[in-house]
Amino acid sequence: MPPPSETRVPRFSPAERWVHRVTAALMLSCLVTAAFLYYPPLSQLVGRRRLVVLVHEWSGLLLPVPLLLGLASRALRADLRRLNRFSAVDRDWLRAVRRRSYRRPAGKFNAGQKLYAAWTAGAVLVMLGTGLLMWFTHLAPLLWRTGATFVHDWLAVGVAIAVAGHVWLAVKDPEARRGMRTGSVDRDWATREHPDWH
Repeated sequence: MPPPSETRVPRFSPAERWVHRVTAALMLSCLVTAAFLYYPPLSQLVGRRRLVVLVHEWSGLLLPVPLLLGLASRALRADLRRLNRFSAVDRDWLRAVRRRSYRRPAGKFNAGQKLYAAWTAGAVLVMLGTGLLMWFTHLAPLLWRTGATFVHDWLAVGVAIAVAGHVWLAVKDPEARRGMRTGSVDRDWATREHPDWH
């Protein structure tokens, strides 16, 4: 972790930032190649479809790897425990969002971040499972593969929307982006946005 200063508070370790960046690159690769594979106007622009399919398959297969390697980091494991626990503060945060109140209690992660992390983890597992059924056609009967294709395609739309929302919220919060880039955040920002953490 970066050393604390008068105005900066350590937020993410180098391992956590590495896991986030590599996962983001793999997810972006999956989404872009999926768009080129399934959206006809983009499909017509690609001359080497087999290469796009290969990049898509391997990016999807490697998607869980950064997190699995990152489990060697004590800081990442501690943050995963935080993300995995819903508390009274999180329920208060959700109520405040529903009431459109700007006084939102939050720990290191707010309830929205926890929900996004859980949804993304589940979506990656389902996408991996359905993708393997589509990739290795001998693993299951045709009916299962048809269902896997349906789930994979529609869940991909949901993932694209969720990732777009994640990026949109990150663009609106430069200090949160700086925290992911440098590992530390402004003390005033931490007190304002995550009062129960700092």
